Amino acid sequence: MSKQIILAPLAILPGNHKPQPATIEIDLQSGVIASIQKGLVPPEDKGVDVIQIEEGKVVLPGLVDTHVHLNQPGRTEWEGFQTGTLAAISGGVTTVIDMPLNSIPPTTTLEGLEVKRTEAEKVGVNCDIGFWGGIIPGNAGELVGMLQEGVKGFKCFLIESGVEEFPCVDEEDLLKACEALKDTNALILFHAELDSAPHAHDEPSSSSDPNEYSTFLSSRPEEWELSALSLILKIAKLYPSLRFHIVHLSAASALPAIRQARSEGVNNLTIETCFHYLCLASEEIPDNATQFKCCPPIRDSSNRLQLKQALLDGEIDYVVSDHSPCVPELKKGDFLNSWGGISGLGLGLSLLWTEFRDDQVELGKIVDWMGSVQAKQVGLEDKGGLKVGNKADWIVFDPKKEWDVTLGSLLFKNKVSPYVGKTLRGLVEKTYLSGRLVWDHSKGVEGVAYSQGKLL
Repeated sequence: MSKQIILAPLAILPGNHKPQPATIEIDLQSGVIASIQKGLVPPEDKGVDVIQIEEGKVVLPGLVDTHVHLNQPGRTEWEGFQTGTLAAISGGVTTVIDMPLNSIPPTTTLEGLEVKRTEAEKVGVNCDIGFWGGIIPGNAGELVGMLQEGVKGFKCFLIESGVEEFPCVDEEDLLKACEALKDTNALILFHAELDSAPHAHDEPSSSSDPNEYSTFLSSRPEEWELSALSLILKIAKLYPSLRFHIVHLSAASALPAIRQARSEGVNNLTIETCFHYLCLASEEIPDNATQFKCCPPIRDSSNRLQLKQALLDGEIDYVVSDHSPCVPELKKGDFLNSWGGISGLGLGLSLLWTEFRDDQVELGKIVDWMGSVQAKQVGLEDKGGLKVGNKADWIVFDPKKEWDVTLGSLLFKNKVSPYVGKTLRGLVEKTYLSGRLVWDHSKGVEGVAYSQGKLL
């Protein structure tokens, strides 16, 4: 059949955060949405694939996660294209953008980008995937070429990244990169921690216990994020034609400065935060629970509530996973010495629907944060929304289903996550990519249509 008709009693359409009845026609040859009618309109033509959605289930656009670390090649034992994208589609994520680290080589040169693309094509991907480039000292000459070859922007660190092949940059490095990119509208992403007083926090006090989360938290103070923000705003004002973005904001104390800068006309800065900063709180983290360790750190409940409000108010633009896995051995030990990174790819929709249940946030608002806003950020205008001409990526979501996160329910490679043991509300039942069913929760991994994703 060349045509698919979705009869959805409830669907999230652009411009309306409340589900409504819709009939969606998909051209299966092109994998594109051909028409949308409000209400349920059974087709007269019998030679079409008609999908009748159950009452109470909601049709959503395929989601986007612009901050994932798939680590292949080089550290494929941490994560890989197949396992990471499998976890993505199980949670309704049909598009991911892969970070330039922690793969080897990193995506900081044209050659590194080609290695990454070749590897992804060889092993296959289960959702569509794009790539970020990276800015490191000395690679300013590579940036325009990578942009022309399709990278979605460039990530840099203002503090050591944790891997030696992706060193951090200073102000001089940033100015060289911006000069190289000044005739483009490139997007530059910052890991926004900057230690303005080096070594002041390197050694915990003699009374500090490295097995306690509070010790780690005090070693990565909010001031680091504020110091980084000051430099980023300075650069953003110098290069108004470029776009700048703060990844994984964790410190709510940075919000007033962001608010002030925007009121003064700095309109080329966007902000993301992560599921873990919205759903977890430092005072609830047990001793030795290093699955909660990430950088910047998870802060207290008051900070969490301020981030939630900033998201609701539009001061934070969207939410990502920052899926940053490693092998379990690297999570062993205390909070100061274990690897910093949280695994949660594919859990985001359920996490946010659960977290915001008492805030009366419409489902369509969450879909914006996880779909259309991110798609627009990376130039994928045909993704993240159910509208004519868009890619026919869509999911079936049961908003009332409650389920427990178990080790068995995690589909990424290394099953270490702070969400294990949590009961979540809302389950992705099915995921379609270009109109083709790629994930059916009732069948699990036995029913997956593997390697249907494309490189963007």
